[in-house]
Amino acid sequence: MQDSADSTKMDCLWSSWKCQAVDLLYWRDIKQSGIVFGSVLLLLFSLTQFSVVSVIAYLALAALSATISFRIYKSVLQAVQKTDEGHPFKAYLEIEISLSQDQIQKYTECIQQYVNSTVRELRRLFLVQDLVDSLKFAVLMWLLTYVGALFNGLTLLIMAVVSMFSLPAVYDKYQTQIDQYLGLVRTHMNTVVAKIQAKIPGAKRRTE
Repeated sequence: MQDSADSTKMDCLWSSWKCQAVDLLYWRDIKQSGIVFGSVLLLLFSLTQFSVVSVIAYLALAALSATISFRIYKSVLQAVQKTDEGHPFKAYLEIEISLSQDQIQKYTECIQQYVNSTVRELRRLFLVQDLVDSLKFAVLMWLLTYVGALFNGLTLLIMAVVSMFSLPAVYDKYQTQIDQYLGLVRTHMNTVVAKIQAKIPGAKRRTE
């Protein structure tokens, strides 16, 4: 019963994360999505010009400058007005931000499931459990060698972030037309794969 309850809580937590991510990527709240998108892009562009250590240091200095200046300003204002409002960040200092043992366990279990699934899939591909899937993976790796020669990791990451925040919204707007073209491409790819399976010995998938 306890395992079932924990599993249900994890599913609810995962569903909540997915809903929040979908809302961000589909720009349901334009202000929130714009802040996240702009902040991530600014961080990535900063990393193209400075080292990770420098970016972290500059961000920390900017945050400290803002909070220290605000603290001094409020202290002077209270002294002039002779009020006793207390620490300006008192409400935030009293917020509980520590992770409980249950929360850590949930996150660890999620990571463990993802890692195990990834390792099993890589084992299946590298040990050629299915020849066609392994050939697809080999072609993908071959194409990535050309992508890696043209772009560095940060450039690819910036392109990925821009795509994540633009493609879902475009698909949501032109879903019918995109699905039609994707259906044609999928049909063509299935035909090509079927021909390859028919010509290569052992390439046919085992029937369930």
